[in-house]
Amino acid sequence: MKLLVLLLVLLFGVWLWRRGRRQADAQTDQAQRRALPMVRCAHCQLHLPGQDAVVGRQGQYCSAAHRREAEGT
Repeated sequence: MKLLVLLLVLLFGVWLWRRGRRQADAQTDQAQRRALPMVRCAHCQLHLPGQDAVVGRQGQYCSAAHRREAEGT
């Protein structure tokens, strides 16, 4: 009887451990899916998130000053 209880406790512990690992893996996958695409400034070659880039006629830039310098406007 003691052996059966010990076996059940051990199986329950393994189940909890595997469940925790699956949840951690799922959180990691969600974080990777939320990663923003990176772009390179056409003037200084700096990498920055695409949502922060300034779009110009000749590409994407890290700032309006670099866009003006590169495009001459």
